[in-house]
Amino acid sequence: MRSDQEMMDIILTFAKNDDCIRVVTMEGSKLNKNAPVDIFQDFDIKFIVNNMEKYLKNDDWLNIFGKRIIMQKPEAMPMFPPVWLDGSNRFSYLMVFEDGNKMDLGIVPINELKQYFIKTDSLTKILIDKDNICPIISEPSDIDFHVKKPSAEFVDNCCNEFWFLSIYVTKGLCRSELIYAIKHLDMLRDQMLTMVSWKVGIDTLFSLSVGKSYKYLEKYVPIKLWESITKTYKINSIEDIWDSFILCCNIFQEITNYVINELKYKCPKYNKKVIEYIKEYIPKDKLEKIKLL
Repeated sequence: MRSDQEMMDIILTFAKNDDCIRVVTMEGSKLNKNAPVDIFQDFDIKFIVNNMEKYLKNDDWLNIFGKRIIMQKPEAMPMFPPVWLDGSNRFSYLMVFEDGNKMDLGIVPINELKQYFIKTDSLTKILIDKDNICPIISEPSDIDFHVKKPSAEFVDNCCNEFWFLSIYVTKGLCRSELIYAIKHLDMLRDQMLTMVSWKVGIDTLFSLSVGKSYKYLEKYVPIKLWESITKTYKINSIEDIWDSFILCCNIFQEITNYVINELKYKCPKYNKKVIEYIKEYIPKDKLEKIKLL
């Protein structure tokens, strides 16, 4: 596997020798001092260029970066359009190479330079600026990804979404619609994890990130809470899903109470009504597991 230095030498040498590339930036976890270092981290690179067509006419020029086992071009995939398709003309190449390295390369037209820097996050570093046209930016940090203190409205919205989804999970389970129930349980669990992340934020004075998709959450919650969270992923049968669903509800309400008390917000009233509603349909042998009221 090529080292980070070897990869960066290839990337920067190519950019320096190509007159159409005027700016090179790097983004992502390789710039994050708080992220664990491993072989799965991407090289997240942007080339800001004055001739987009030069790169879009074919993919041969990408061979300089290595032999690929697969490549994805989001802007060319109608089924999975990227979130930035909002008038931007940028184009992306997500590549995995035979040696295991992974590179997410974006081509950005130079007339979108200002827009690019407005929308970029704090994990961004300017590597090359041939014309001194880039704004001054801060040293890379993960501050943009720190857990943010939620407003009272956000907490209420999270509660509303969780308990609304609980009715759909209940419906799916009562109908023995396994996939339907699992899909809505996943959505419901995501609200639970959001609430847990706010607890972490409170406990750490909103000074850190729990990572994309909550991947660092385990580091910041008590062991018993983490064990309970992992148990909510047991979904092998309708009975398992009932148990995971009830555990999600218990965790969510307990953590919600903590967040609301610490932030001095009002507790939503509808949650009790929804809890009483779903209890009517929960199997009798599961009722003893409910610890909400």
